[in-house]
Amino acid sequence: MKKLKPFDYVIIVIVIAIIAIGALAYLGKNKFSKSPVEATKKIAFQVMMKSVSVTDTQPPFKIGDESFITIRNVPYTKLEIIDVAFQPKKTMIPVNDAKQPFIVVDDYSQPYQYDFVVSLIDDAKITKDGPVVGGNKIKIGMPIVLEGFNYRIGGTVSNVQIIDDEKLPEIRKIIEEAKAAQNNQAVLNQQPKNAE
Repeated sequence: MKKLKPFDYVIIVIVIAIIAIGALAYLGKNKFSKSPVEATKKIAFQVMMKSVSVTDTQPPFKIGDESFITIRNVPYTKLEIIDVAFQPKKTMIPVNDAKQPFIVVDDYSQPYQYDFVVSLIDDAKITKDGPVVGGNKIKIGMPIVLEGFNYRIGGTVSNVQIIDDEKLPEIRKIIEEAKAAQNNQAVLNQQPKNAE
């Protein structure tokens, strides 16, 4: 039998290490492999968009509508809007008060600038590293673009929450009530025109 050289031992050790790493990866115990999926759940995440120029009397986002999402410049899918909050651009004015040295008021120098927070809902794979949608981990600070019929606006994720199954009917009810209120408002806005 041929005597093994030191180089042969090195090759044997490398082969054994490769087999061991492959076995660990297969069993899901390799720390360098992707995080395993623990569950699939609904998540809600908010996108903040600052200093958006809007001259229309109505905000471009409506509860119940769908907005096409682009994550990190990669098109993803349409997601349902479940909440919309917005306010005119604010500014601070100093005042002569030791307890409160300034007040916050609407910035009249930028009359058509608004800050929006839009909440969306999606199915996500839950991992130890966080929720994953469209192959991307959804985390605060991630850049996202929302696109609809008459808008394309970029923002960043400002909040992410996993939704319990028990809360889904409540969210659906809120969306339906908001849609009904929007439809009623649309009817009221049309009434003066019909009266003329």
